[in-house]
Amino acid sequence: MARNKTRVVLDTNVLVSAIVFGGTPKEVLNLILKEEFIGVTSISLMAELSEVVHKKFSFKKPDLEYLEEQINIDFEVVKPRNSVRSARDDDDNRVLEAAITGECDYIITGDEDLLVLKKYKNIRILTPKEFLSSIVKL
Repeated sequence: MARNKTRVVLDTNVLVSAIVFGGTPKEVLNLILKEEFIGVTSISLMAELSEVVHKKFSFKKPDLEYLEEQINIDFEVVKPRNSVRSARDDDDNRVLEAAITGECDYIITGDEDLLVLKKYKNIRILTPKEFLSSIVKL
């Protein structure tokens, strides 16, 4: 089966920034919402997102439920089959697992523990700004 759309995982820090602050992370999210790219996530990444926006930004239960509904609509939610132990921070392995299972082309993150890898298997790891710059060249 040929794939024509680029598949990306947005790390939790990028999603939080897009939702709460906007800017470049929001531009990347908007490309997924416009269906120019396929956004991929997992249950564990969704749980981490809910936890962060609840604890750090006081999102209430109805907001969290709405956010989860939207992610289920706009993202492909994968169930990683294998564990990965390649990132310095174990939580970052969940991002790698989602990207591998979702057969992603990119991981978009602001996390230095992931960015230092630059590439994992055939998955490029970029900041939101680097990603936007790279797609302009496509």
